[in-house]
Amino acid sequence: MLLYRVLLSLFAAYTLARTAARDGPAAARRRLSPGPAPQGRFVWLHGASNGELTSVRPLLERLAALRPDLRWLVTANTHTGVALADSWAIPGVEARLAPLDLRRPTARLMRDWRVNAHISLESELWPNRFVTCPGPVLLLGARMTEGTARTWGRFPRLARSVLSRVSFASAQDSGSAERLVALGLPPSARGPVTDLKAFFTASPQPDDPLLDAAFPNTRTWLAASTHDGDDSVVLSAHALCLKQTPDLRLIIAPRHTRRAESIAAEAEEMGLTTARRSLSEDPGTAQVYIADTMGEMPLWYARAGRVFIGGTLSDRGGHTPYEPAAYGAALLHGPDTRNFAAAYTRLAAAQASVEIHDAKGLALALMSLDAPDAQQNAGYRATAALQQEASLDSLATALLNHLPHP
Repeated sequence: MLLYRVLLSLFAAYTLARTAARDGPAAARRRLSPGPAPQGRFVWLHGASNGELTSVRPLLERLAALRPDLRWLVTANTHTGVALADSWAIPGVEARLAPLDLRRPTARLMRDWRVNAHISLESELWPNRFVTCPGPVLLLGARMTEGTARTWGRFPRLARSVLSRVSFASAQDSGSAERLVALGLPPSARGPVTDLKAFFTASPQPDDPLLDAAFPNTRTWLAASTHDGDDSVVLSAHALCLKQTPDLRLIIAPRHTRRAESIAAEAEEMGLTTARRSLSEDPGTAQVYIADTMGEMPLWYARAGRVFIGGTLSDRGGHTPYEPAAYGAALLHGPDTRNFAAAYTRLAAAQASVEIHDAKGLALALMSLDAPDAQQNAGYRATAALQQEASLDSLATALLNHLPHP
């Protein structure tokens, strides 16, 4: 623990200096404290950013309904994550930027916000938070890859001191659960395997005449959360498809919106016309529409009958298949699916997704799903394959058994 604290202090000094230089002293102070606390005691729920928080929203809404007496401090490592949680307007929830995992700021937060339990999502294992929390510590959707387990295994005493504090852990796959126990999670704390992202439900989207006219569902495909390495394949595949189906529409939503300009330049080098959402450009005539805005993925999922899942061709481990499946889309992806290995294994077993390796393969897969009924049937298979046994209600009940009683 001492080595961790020394190394983290050095990292924090660099991070705070960089933040102060870039965004000002006030921004640096927010990385040390979430600010004044309202009255009451709080359960501290932490997720890294938008993806983790989006996955826990249905559960948080259910918990707030079942236990309206509980108050929640929801933190994220990013400003966009804080804004997302704040936009939910769930009663009893306060959204703040997460402080760095330094001992004194963490202890101060626990004291000022009168934290009586801490819930951490997925891979967010922060030693000072776990050790300092005066109440139960819980892990939801816990993820421990083989590589991360090897890293923790180099520090066995630290791993045991952190994981021994956990009273309930619901891992997102059995492999993660077994690795957590091997590193020091008490076997009695092992809960049901549950992937929070499987609880995602499609939200109705408002009518938008401009987008509705530009993107008929069965004539539109979406490249969701792409990275450098995905885009070239996506754009090349689209150019190939246009030779046979000139009315095919592509929406490309990069994981990082700052890459929009380079994507547009690459598309134009291939002779493809583009329009960008952030510039309010007309989507109606462009062959490639770049959705370079934050928080609008439901808009694009709702308008695409076929979805290529980004991060699967670019050594990123792939992004969630649950969200496009919830909208009934036919799913396509590359070979790198390790971030959601269990989900993609179920999809493959049910022949409910198509794995591709290059632009030609992607173009052929898109053309094989050109008919509306082919898209619909593939979407049905994906939805069925990704259903899990654990229900939202059963997980909420298990969680409440470990949280403070009124």
